[in-house]
Amino acid sequence: MAVLEKIKDILGVEGTVKEVFVPALNFTSANITLGGAGYPIGQFHQQFLAYVEGLNTEQAGRISLINGLWDAFNDPVMGSITDRTHSKYGRHRPYLIISAIPFALAYICKWTSFGISGTGNLSAVWWWYLFAAILYSTSYTVAAIPHEAMLPLVAPSYFLRTQFKIVEYMMNSVGQVSSWVFTALAISGFNVKTALTGLPNPTPADRGNYAMIGIILSVWFLWPLIFCFFKTSEPPSLTQPHEPLNWRYLAHEYKLVFSNRSFRQYFIIQLFYSLCHSFYGITDQYFIISVADLYKYFNLFNIIAGTSEFMGSPLNYLLVRYKGKTFCGKLLGPFMVAGLALNGLISPKTPAKLSTVIMITSAILYNFGFSGPGFVADNIRPDVTDADELITGRRREGVIATFYSLFRKTIGSFISYAVGWGLKFFDYDPNTQAPADQTPRSIFGLRLNFVFIPTVLALLCVLCIYRYSMTKQDHEEIQRVIKEKHETGEVNITEEQKKRLEKITGVSWEDMWIGSDEVKR
Repeated sequence: MAVLEKIKDILGVEGTVKEVFVPALNFTSANITLGGAGYPIGQFHQQFLAYVEGLNTEQAGRISLINGLWDAFNDPVMGSITDRTHSKYGRHRPYLIISAIPFALAYICKWTSFGISGTGNLSAVWWWYLFAAILYSTSYTVAAIPHEAMLPLVAPSYFLRTQFKIVEYMMNSVGQVSSWVFTALAISGFNVKTALTGLPNPTPADRGNYAMIGIILSVWFLWPLIFCFFKTSEPPSLTQPHEPLNWRYLAHEYKLVFSNRSFRQYFIIQLFYSLCHSFYGITDQYFIISVADLYKYFNLFNIIAGTSEFMGSPLNYLLVRYKGKTFCGKLLGPFMVAGLALNGLISPKTPAKLSTVIMITSAILYNFGFSGPGFVADNIRPDVTDADELITGRRREGVIATFYSLFRKTIGSFISYAVGWGLKFFDYDPNTQAPADQTPRSIFGLRLNFVFIPTVLALLCVLCIYRYSMTKQDHEEIQRVIKEKHETGEVNITEEQKKRLEKITGVSWEDMWIGSDEVKR
């Protein structure tokens, strides 16, 4: 027991296993789906549409663009809906069960056209996968935004949220690794050796294998949402004030979010992080197939990448515990930049063995480093909700959580189109996969999108992390004054503390709810 207590003390665990770990495990079980479902899509789907279903890169990207525009509409609406939901199960939890079946059906539709592609009618194929994309993104939104919005409620204190986040990372990893295993096996025809070291370039003959991805993963991703609904507690919301929802009010709600300086800082960090990840993830197969000519090792590279990212999680947790929520991004971010830049050494003329070594080294550096800024963004998001309450006097978890979904889906959708259009602009043709068949122009386009643009975006992300201002002490002060205001209607605070809160929020004391005479309960 003494040894366990010592380990617990080193890790900084607050509370018992029953008090912290079990509730965190129950809540983050949904991340097996929410963190894992997008992994095969990000790794394989854009290329599936191009290499297997016959769409060119611009057509595949246009599906993502339209879907991204739809997400830009439905994500804010869902954020406002969940904040206004009246239910004995709470404001957010019911949507996990509501979204489960549509999500499973959408996942099947993402990976097969049910024979449409076999007719050769590319127009019909395009419309089918547009429908599948919208169904998937809508059902994902209905689950993801309420789930993310629940975190400040189920984990109200500053470091408790980090403990929930490290468990969430574990569940994300479970979702990603399991989905990768199922996907690799399905693509290879359930041949383990082929899945690891001999994966052939994708062709229309593989349609049945890709359909199996949808069938297997639709079942696998169904249960976590249902489990989380039944095993997570949230206070009833039957008595909360009913606020109107109209377009003018909705626009005002999101305009108000950006008045919060800490939110703007979070937004910029997450924006550069998501842009970098999207460019890299969307173009990796194109680059590996048509520049490095190493697609047979693609799944092996993914194993190395996933392991490297997972290895960063314990270090990130300890750095947050002892150095604050941004230190891990400052320390590991440069590894991410270096890993991306390293791929610039690869060209069609690079010997295969050297290209393999470079890509393995790059995967280790990038994904280990990538975990740092990602941990920063995930950990500061719930704290931004508390800073928002200083300004508005309201809990708007759904509005803030909207941007989590937006970054995960909408940004990626826009980048998918940008990459698809860009590769077509540089004359890249998915039907000519071999590096020897590529023109210098198409090679430049692939290197631009896979190496140079992501490297610049990663560097900007790290620089923005250095500018983030809220500390643990600031957050404790924010929670103290909010609690005091709700309980007594007044706040006991010094001028120096006021100035500090004004710096964090970017709003003068008198213009914030916390500095007014108004009390909201």
